[in-house]
Amino acid sequence: VLKVREQLLTAMESQIKAFYKKKTIFLTGGSGFMGRVAVEKLLRSTDAARIYVLMRQKRGQSPQERIESWKTIPLFELLLKSKPNALERVVSISGDCEEPDLGISLADREILKKEVQVVLHCAATVNFFEVLHKALDINTRATRLMLELAREMQKLEAFVYVSTAFSNCVFQHITEKFYPGNLRCSADNVLKVRKLCDDMVVDGMAPALLDKFPNTYTYTKALAEQLIQTESDKLPVCIYRPGSIVSTNREPIPGWIDNIYGPIASMYGYVLGIIRLALMDANSPACIIPVDLSVNLLLACAWHTATASNEFKTDRMPPTIYNHVPHAKNLITYGQFLNFVDKIRHIYPFERTIWYPIMHTTTISWLFKVARIFYHVVPGHVMDFVLLLRGQKPRMVRLYAKMHKAIDKMAYFSNQKWTFEATNTDQLWQSLSIADKELFAFDMRSLDWNKFLTNGLSGLRLHLAKEEASDESIRRAR
Repeated sequence: VLKVREQLLTAMESQIKAFYKKKTIFLTGGSGFMGRVAVEKLLRSTDAARIYVLMRQKRGQSPQERIESWKTIPLFELLLKSKPNALERVVSISGDCEEPDLGISLADREILKKEVQVVLHCAATVNFFEVLHKALDINTRATRLMLELAREMQKLEAFVYVSTAFSNCVFQHITEKFYPGNLRCSADNVLKVRKLCDDMVVDGMAPALLDKFPNTYTYTKALAEQLIQTESDKLPVCIYRPGSIVSTNREPIPGWIDNIYGPIASMYGYVLGIIRLALMDANSPACIIPVDLSVNLLLACAWHTATASNEFKTDRMPPTIYNHVPHAKNLITYGQFLNFVDKIRHIYPFERTIWYPIMHTTTISWLFKVARIFYHVVPGHVMDFVLLLRGQKPRMVRLYAKMHKAIDKMAYFSNQKWTFEATNTDQLWQSLSIADKELFAFDMRSLDWNKFLTNGLSGLRLHLAKEEASDESIRRAR
C-alpha cells in the first residue's frame, strides 16, 4: 500500500523530492535511531545521489560493514524489496565526534568539501547521565567543528542542526528563538575551559555550569544552539527542535523501534509488570514525536532553508528555528498515554510479563521514595530469591536501583507543563504542496494517538521483546 501511494504521489509535483534529486548529503548520527530512519527515507522517497554517513568502527566492525549490516534490519526490508541496491548509495566516512577534527581524514574532508550540498547534523549523546566532558565533546564541540567544515563546502545549500525541544527547558513557554540569556557562561568560554582542563576537572564544574539545567544533555544542546547563533554567519543554517522521538507512526513500517529511552522505557517497564510506580504528573502533556514524522520535517527543513537561501543570497537571513512537538489541538497527557497503553496491552500481551501490570503515579518526591519500597524494592527481593532457588543469577534488585535512578532523572520532564510556539513549523507545513504533505507528512494535528500507540506497543513486542505477533504467542501471553 505504501509503495502504491508513493507511486501515485510521484506523478504529482513534489518540490522536496525534486530538491533532493542528485543531491549529495552528509549525515552525522547515521547509525542512531533517527539517523537510520533518515537514511531509509532518503533512499526510498528521493533520488539523492549519495549519502555520506559519519561513522566509527564498533565491536570489530568497520564503518562500511556496519552499513552492510542494515540489510538485516526490518526498517530496510521494504526499501530493499523495491530497490535491492539502494544501500550502495550510502558511503561511510570514518570519524568520531569525540575526536579532534571529528576524526575525519584529510582525503575524506576534501571529498566532503567538493561534493556535499546538504548537511544533516543529527549526532548527539542523548544519555541524561553522561559526564559533562563527553557531552561537551559530542554535543557542543562537534557542532562547532561541523560549522567549520561547512564553511569550506563549495556547494553547500543547507545545514540542519538537530537540537531538542528541551534545549531551553528552564523556561515554561518556549518559542522559536534563541535564548542566550539562560547560560551562565558562553559556549565559547565553556569550550575554552574544556580544552584547557582535564576530564575530571570539567566534570567537577558541572553543578556550577549547569545551574538550572536538569542534565548535561539539555545543557550542551543549549550551548550548541548558541554556537549556531554566533558562528553560522553567511551559512544556510536552521535548527530543528523535536520532542522525545519514539517509534514510527506509518513508514516504512508502523511501530518500528530499536531502543528503550524516555517514554518507551516507561511503556516497556509497565507492560512487563516491572515499573508499577512513577514520579509523574498524569496531567502533564507527553512531548513525544513519531520518528518518521520527525525525519520528514528534518528533510523539509533542509529544502526550505536552501530555498530561502537562494531567494536572499545578498542578505543572509538568521537561522530559522523549527519547534516540533504535539500540537495544542491534539495533545496527549501522561495519564492518557498510560490509559491507552493499559487498554492496548490486553490486545498485545507480553509473554515475558513477570508481574501483573499496574501503574500508579505521584508528583510527591518523598512519597515516591517511600512507596517504591513496597512497589519495587520488596518485590525485587522476592523475585531475586525465586531466581536463586531456580539456580539463576539474581538481577531484579540491581535493575530496580538503575530504574529508580532513571525515574529520578526523567521526573523533571514528566512533571512539567511546557507550552511551545511552533509558528515556523506551521508555516512550513502550510507551504507544502499536496504531494509533499503526503510524502513528507509531519503535522502533529492529524496524528491518531490510539492507532499510533497500538502500533507502538505491537512494535515494542516484536522488535524489542522479540515476541512474534502470532495468535499462539498472544494466547500464551494471556
